[in-house]
Amino acid sequence: MAVLRSSLDTGSAEFAANAAAMRQKLAELDRLLAEAAAGGGAEATARHVSRGKLPIRERLALLLDHDSPFLELSALAGAETNYALGGGLLLGIGVVEETECVILGNDPTVLGGAMTAVSYKKIERGLEVARQNRLPYVQFVESAGGDLRGGGGRGVDPAEELRRNMGHFAETGSIFRQITQLSAAGVPTISVVFGSSTAGGAYQPGLSDYNIFVDKGAKVFLGGPPLVKMATGEDSDDEELGGAEMHARVSGLADYLAVDERDGIRLAREVVGHLHWQKRGPGPSEPADDPLYDEEELLGLVSPDLRSFFDVREVIARVVDGSRFEEFKASFGETLVCGFASIHGFPVGVLGNNGVLFSDSSQKAAQFIQLCNQISTPLCFLQNITGYMVGRDYERGGIVKHGSQMINALSNSTVPHVTVILGASYGAGNYGMGGRAFDTRFVFLWPSAKIAVMGPRQMAGVMSIVRRARAARRGEELDEEAEQLRSRFVEDLAERQSLALYATGRVSDDGVIDPRDTRHVIGMALSACHSNEVRGADGFGVFRL
Repeated sequence: MAVLRSSLDTGSAEFAANAAAMRQKLAELDRLLAEAAAGGGAEATARHVSRGKLPIRERLALLLDHDSPFLELSALAGAETNYALGGGLLLGIGVVEETECVILGNDPTVLGGAMTAVSYKKIERGLEVARQNRLPYVQFVESAGGDLRGGGGRGVDPAEELRRNMGHFAETGSIFRQITQLSAAGVPTISVVFGSSTAGGAYQPGLSDYNIFVDKGAKVFLGGPPLVKMATGEDSDDEELGGAEMHARVSGLADYLAVDERDGIRLAREVVGHLHWQKRGPGPSEPADDPLYDEEELLGLVSPDLRSFFDVREVIARVVDGSRFEEFKASFGETLVCGFASIHGFPVGVLGNNGVLFSDSSQKAAQFIQLCNQISTPLCFLQNITGYMVGRDYERGGIVKHGSQMINALSNSTVPHVTVILGASYGAGNYGMGGRAFDTRFVFLWPSAKIAVMGPRQMAGVMSIVRRARAARRGEELDEEAEQLRSRFVEDLAERQSLALYATGRVSDDGVIDPRDTRHVIGMALSACHSNEVRGADGFGVFRL
């Protein structure tokens, strides 16, 4: 296989400026990640530890195999919202007894582990990852139940708060249904209950295949002592009503009774070990040697001005094994780079943007996606796309038809898709290049990523044109100063809402990553995908010719 040759000028002023801007973004990213990892803060953590409890990340460290990687997902959920950064929940894929598992845990230092709109999204994402990739599901349970405060408790209309709280019924029910569906699909579900799991939360262990309860810590009941008193007049305390020992000896809800938290985590490792889990997909089959070029150089590729061009082959050369890349149709549809490679030994078909999608590049993508399905090879999308080409000549040339062929191929593709958004991700370009809406297994963002219906400047301009046309139809004269202010406001708002941090805060992706980690993140995602069967599509929808 041919080896990519880099022409990146790492000594240029442009490269230095790009790298400096990226490092500034990464410094902010590191700060936010540290804030999220701190949970409820030093005071809440000290209070938690004083009760003889382990912080959530220490629990995780004891569960994982020594020196094994952990791919954290949606680490900055809640960013740019009124909710706690991280959403009060830890989620990711880690290795337990040499088995890749989805691991999810309430952080009791954040609102007592209460479930918020953000944490519900993370739980649903964790269940989706477990289901799609056939990964055992381990949950650390310690939650005060649902957070009934609207919007994080600031400036929320009472009616909206009520609607949101009622919505929790639907969200909670969906989580319960998905846990049972995992079990029905043969994917083991394991609960380690460290603390309170009440009301609807009691069904988290209630619906799990394996339950480990920590003695003198776990409290599982549909209604706590105050509710029982009000409902039945019965007096009871936490332990006799729903303590770990009662559930182990009387109700039978607990399968294992742990003497303390460390013992509970040890038991969880034993349970995963006895599963003797086998992956259904093939293992790495290609040499997993490092790329020829330094991953550090990825920092200088993307300009803060996303209109500046960079060759996506420079990214590919620093991500794929040995920088080897067999380019497909290199002289046709040149704004889309397609080719075969491997990442950490897993064969992949790579699609990367070098400009807007035209008819030829769309047709090229459709054919390449079909070829990868024919040989059951996962697809890796590297997005930097402003969309499909518009204009009179392109419409007459069939851009809708050819773009639809590409989306048809993508929609019916059944091999795993992993997407990294490097720069722009606008409009239908997001869809065609493996956006989340198309059952993409994993979507990660570089700090430089922007996601929107269209570019902020274009959005403001389009809306201004519409307003001017409306004023003209009515015979009204537009206030130019007011119009400029309105356009500037729209552009600024669209810019803020297109940023990577805004998107990831709403759990619309799996996290913002350091560009230097791209190869390893994709490799871990591909490894998780291969826990399930990797098989191409048996057929495709009708392609409009």
